[in-house]
Amino acid sequence: MIDPEAFLDLANQVTKLKMWPYFDVAHCVMCCLAVREDLGAGSIPFSRKHPIACWLSTMMVVFAGGFLASLFLGEPLLTPFRNTQAVLLASAVWYAMFYSPFDVVYKLSKFLPVKIVIAAMKEVYRCKKVYDGVNHAAKLFPNAWMILFITGLVKGNGGGFIKIMERLVRGVWTPTAFEFLQPSFPTKACIVASIVFVLDKKTELISAPHALVYFGIVIFFVYFKLSSLLLGIHDPFIPFENLCCAVFFGGIWDSMQRAVGGGNKSADSTAKNEVKASKTEDGQTHAHKKND
Repeated sequence: MIDPEAFLDLANQVTKLKMWPYFDVAHCVMCCLAVREDLGAGSIPFSRKHPIACWLSTMMVVFAGGFLASLFLGEPLLTPFRNTQAVLLASAVWYAMFYSPFDVVYKLSKFLPVKIVIAAMKEVYRCKKVYDGVNHAAKLFPNAWMILFITGLVKGNGGGFIKIMERLVRGVWTPTAFEFLQPSFPTKACIVASIVFVLDKKTELISAPHALVYFGIVIFFVYFKLSSLLLGIHDPFIPFENLCCAVFFGGIWDSMQRAVGGGNKSADSTAKNEVKASKTEDGQTHAHKKND
């Protein structure tokens, strides 16, 4: 059995983890991987031909949460760039990922054991960003729960919401890539985490200590990220979404309407067939009378 006090102490240690610099490096590496995978086979030629656009699009992904949070909270849009050390670190990781000899850094980061460690660190970083977003918004708008929720969401997965603009910097216009049209699992997970943190901060509905709540969200993020990498479980929310849509968003009524409509159509087709059959019989009877 796990000692409750030891478990709580572990949770407290997780909440006090310093993100700089190792978790920030993991975040930058995963963002660069996302940009390279989005570019596909043309990533190397593009980085050689358009290095400034490549750097700018990568920085937009790395600092996406900060950009969007600043925009929503009425702060200067370039606030994330005020941390010169963070910008230099992100630029160094970008350079290594795109311009290392023989592409060794990219290949190393794609090596599964290395990628597992980096991805797990990135999810710890994501949880911290969601929590920081909720806290920062609470200082400016203490009673605006929706603003707290939105800020935590965009801080946790800003790269997904800024994808259209980031691609536009690279000369690609994809308006259908808006995150809410087809939300990814990180967005859904950040929605859950942001709601939990808001409820934990503003209500008494969650009676557990804050450290345990935070640690639970970290485990949730890390577990499903590793499940995605190792087991191919990309979106565990889909069964719940299907059930929710069927119950609350018209799924049941649509099914009933189709069933009723299908019954009416079959009845109409049967009636039409009977009319055609009667007309054929009448025609044959009339012909027989003429022959007679």
